[in-house]
Amino acid sequence: MLPTAGACSAFRSTTIEIDRSFVREVTRNESSASIIRAVVSIAADRNMLTTAEGVETLQQRETVQTLGCTRMQGFLFGAARPAQEIRKLLVAKAGVEDAA
Repeated sequence: MLPTAGACSAFRSTTIEIDRSFVREVTRNESSASIIRAVVSIAADRNMLTTAEGVETLQQRETVQTLGCTRMQGFLFGAARPAQEIRKLLVAKAGVEDAA
């Protein structure tokens, strides 16, 4: 069920996430592409960003980018990692001691 327009205006967010189920089918199913296109349009009208979740192939990346998605995440870019591992990576990159 989608929220009403009034509920959307009360909800202050800057990003709309596009579920991986649509991204997975986007290159094989025109209805998935149509849904992504519609979500991107709604986001643009509200000055919001879009994040396509579950991008796993170059073809998916190119397609959701062509449809107007502003951000992407998924295994194409890197596997999910535990928070502690990411913290260590960021600390090492910044060249500072881990305070946690």
